[in-house]
Amino acid sequence: MVGPERPQFVLFGSSIVQFSYSNEGWGALLAHIYARKADIILRGYSGWNSRRAVQILDQVFPKVSSFCHQQGDLNQSSLSLKNFPADAAKQPSLVIVYFGGNDSTHPHATGLGPHVPLSEYIENVRKIAIHLKSLSEKTRVIFLTAPPVSDEQIRAHLGDLLDMVRTNESCRIYSEACLEVCREMNLKAIDLWTATQQIDNWETVCLTDGVHFAPEGSKIVVKEILKVIKEANWEPSLHWKAMPTEFSEDSPYDPISPEGKTVNVSELDLLGSFQWE
Repeated sequence: MVGPERPQFVLFGSSIVQFSYSNEGWGALLAHIYARKADIILRGYSGWNSRRAVQILDQVFPKVSSFCHQQGDLNQSSLSLKNFPADAAKQPSLVIVYFGGNDSTHPHATGLGPHVPLSEYIENVRKIAIHLKSLSEKTRVIFLTAPPVSDEQIRAHLGDLLDMVRTNESCRIYSEACLEVCREMNLKAIDLWTATQQIDNWETVCLTDGVHFAPEGSKIVVKEILKVIKEANWEPSLHWKAMPTEFSEDSPYDPISPEGKTVNVSELDLLGSFQWE
């Protein structure tokens, strides 16, 4: 473990998450904005669907009680948090979840592939949400819906690699299903399918290969996430401006201004974070 201990934001999903640190991706942008405030932890698995996600929930997000059971310690009265591994005792402050795009691909003739029937996808979203909400009273959850796709770009960039049918209409159906589950469970959700298509020429501006986000698409994701976090009635607030900055005290070792005085740069906007406000 590396200290000091910070709030943890976990990005959990398929390739939209795994690739979010590359090419000015939305995960990297969040890590920049929350520098010295929270740790952005990547748990992205390219090619995965909601079915595989449900199967490994306990491994990625272990509960204290489940760890005790594995160790055969549930009946011991001497249990305390010091007995548990850090990943089970310290639960994330926020989990941002994305599954749905791969689920929405059409069934393949072989019966193989990432397709998950809509009814099962809905149930899987519900299972993921229930598990994450049970981690801690302070664990917050945001679901991202399937973004739109460009059928033409998919054929051009991925046609020689993947035998799949993934359409914008199927993404819409799974996106709306995710939103409906989140409404039922009173969870925060971001409609990426609609938000992305508000941009002119979104197919080429926001996507790289018809599926994954280009830098402009990632900016949309970040802006929508920050909007939800800022407006959420969460205590404590997870909005980046409301969170304390690590080691923000004045120091005689701070850089010197032209006037010969130290300048506390711990929150100085050297890299343009405030553009996201």
